[in-house]
Amino acid sequence: MKSEMNRRDFIKATGLGAVSLVVPGCASAAQSLAGKGKPPNIVLIMADDMGYSDIGCYGGEIRTPNLDRLASGGLRFTQFYNTARCCPTRASLMTGLYQHQAGVGHMMGDKGYDGYRGDLNNKCVTIAEVLKAAGYSTYMSGKWHVTKHRGPDGPKQNWPRQRGFDRFFGTIHGAGSFYDPCSLTRDNTQIPPDGDDFYYTNAISDNAARFIAEHKSRSADKPFYMYVAYTSPHWPMHARPADIERYKGRYDKGWDALRAERHKRMIKMGIVKGKWKITERDSWVPPWEEAENKQWHARRMEVYAAMVDCMDQGIGRIVSELNKTGNRDNTLIFFLADNGGCAEEYGSRGPVKPDPSKEVILKPMDKNELQRDMQPKVTRDGRPVRTGKGVMPGPADTYIAYGRPWANASNTPFRLYKHWVHEGGISTPLIVHWPEGLKGRGKLRHQPGHLVDIMATCVDVAWAKYPHLYKGHKITSMEGKSLAPAFRNKPIDREALYWEHEGNRAVRKDRWKLVSKHPGGWELYDLEADRTELNNLAKKYPQKVQQLKNLYENWAARCGVQPWPVKKPKQKR
Repeated sequence: MKSEMNRRDFIKATGLGAVSLVVPGCASAAQSLAGKGKPPNIVLIMADDMGYSDIGCYGGEIRTPNLDRLASGGLRFTQFYNTARCCPTRASLMTGLYQHQAGVGHMMGDKGYDGYRGDLNNKCVTIAEVLKAAGYSTYMSGKWHVTKHRGPDGPKQNWPRQRGFDRFFGTIHGAGSFYDPCSLTRDNTQIPPDGDDFYYTNAISDNAARFIAEHKSRSADKPFYMYVAYTSPHWPMHARPADIERYKGRYDKGWDALRAERHKRMIKMGIVKGKWKITERDSWVPPWEEAENKQWHARRMEVYAAMVDCMDQGIGRIVSELNKTGNRDNTLIFFLADNGGCAEEYGSRGPVKPDPSKEVILKPMDKNELQRDMQPKVTRDGRPVRTGKGVMPGPADTYIAYGRPWANASNTPFRLYKHWVHEGGISTPLIVHWPEGLKGRGKLRHQPGHLVDIMATCVDVAWAKYPHLYKGHKITSMEGKSLAPAFRNKPIDREALYWEHEGNRAVRKDRWKLVSKHPGGWELYDLEADRTELNNLAKKYPQKVQQLKNLYENWAARCGVQPWPVKKPKQKR
């Protein structure tokens, strides 16, 4: 009876009207209901290494008209969270579990514990596996990054096609050149880039749009789920000249001016509260007036902005295909990012390499040769790939990051970055768009939410059943809560939210957040009064610290979190 009441509440909440009820497990979405009762298509879109304030509808100056339109026709969540790092986020997002429960507690290495195998385990199911069992067609375009096996001839049990997706185009590995990606794959076969004009962000968008068109011609009677996982704007800073040109001179005023501009717009939009003071400039970042090589710094941010812009253009093509195929109104679209802005200075420090004073002769790659390197040594036409301070990014023969100063601006107004679990590392935009299922379009939602909630929401709206057993394996229960109550601006009932990455720890319960930057001690913040985490209340409220610490420790023990750094257990002789 409880399941039926939840279903009735959901239908009432989303405005689907009076329709027959499907209790999960009693009927599948393949037996879809007519009219507005048909389960929605679901498109889940994720950016890579993008900060909280980068896109226009969250206060950024970067041109994102397509995302802005989705926001104006849907909802923007202001307190939604990821896990602070790429592959743990993907494991959590895909499974509705905390990343340690899914086997990806850190990165892709096997550290000897079940929570740190660097591979999705068989105790979890993906959204694709759950929705496929409910009658959905399932597609993916983009970055996978939840298995340690990425070679063309190695094990593939955790590749997308083996984890619930009918079709796949993308990369198995986590990073690579946008002109010549590492581990580029179609379905189960690795392939070289297609043609001289290849650019990975465009390829992700175009394959996603193609999957929608093909679904219409082949399986129009079925709903579909599609996961679009961009690598933009993760390093390297690669973008097309026309997109870069659009931002020429935009960042000549520097990162301090940019942070102030964004913060002002965010307050005006209601994304952040005026009483939350902006954090001080990172101590590692000089004032813009004192920065050396300003032209190079500005160029790095111009290329970063161009990468986000190109992603937005591609999202526009995906939405256009939804319109063409008559799917727009009953498609639930999510857009979010996998972590905060990235302060890694990959390829951006030290002298230029290879040494420009020395002649370097390299053999061009054959057009059919597979790219196996995250950072290619040579472009397809034989140019050495350059790194180092002062290398102007954008072309295929460069490989650098946009760096800490601009990441500080990307995460306006919060502290820290990707890797850490202060707000700058874990806060993400979340846009939700669904014309047939949402009311209050263009509104903000301030309820805290987490990646684990996406699975629960998909199960809810798809009238699917989350399994207790799958292919003979006992499946860990979902950790998340459906976001459906928040769609109608109701609270989401939960105990707390939790984080751990590389020893950085946090727990949030209601307005209170307990957080630690490894190897430091616990800090306590009232996020209602101080979401920028500037006023540590740990000494003032020791009982609250202890209460939240107990919650965290119980969660960590339950989910298999190990002390950092994780050391492999000694083998028994």
